[in-house]
Amino acid sequence: MPKLNENYEESQLNQEIEAKTLKDVRDTEFPLPAGYNWANLDLRNDTEAEELYTLLTQNYVEDDDAMFRFDYSVPFLRWSLLPPGQKPEWLLAVRGGKKQRLFGFISGIPVHMSINGKKVMKAEINFLCVHKDLRAKRLAPVLIKEITRRVNLCNIW
Repeated sequence: MPKLNENYEESQLNQEIEAKTLKDVRDTEFPLPAGYNWANLDLRNDTEAEELYTLLTQNYVEDDDAMFRFDYSVPFLRWSLLPPGQKPEWLLAVRGGKKQRLFGFISGIPVHMSINGKKVMKAEINFLCVHKDLRAKRLAPVLIKEITRRVNLCNIW
């Protein structure tokens, strides 16, 4: 973003900040702490949709006193996370333990945008959630890096 007193040509303002290509994208998933693994959620599966609903209801957004929480219904989650063109690998979960419980989640959906008259495909990232018991393990930055990697693998920047 230019400073108020800096002069830039119009062409300079419409350039990419950082140009990358597919060869710049990491081939392998980012590592998770021992006992946890990556999984794709299938929200068409009632059991997995309920797992996500429970994780978000109990761990997503709340006030300091835990009195106010978002309570997204399963139909709303399906509506918002399964648009046309949805990529299954963009519904990214962290599972762990003997029962492979759901401990973290982040989503991406494809978005068609028009930027300065140019139509481009981008990704909207939402619903970053880590179970309260695992927040000390610093999973949120890893979830963000991994969803970014997966989006970039689709040549979306």
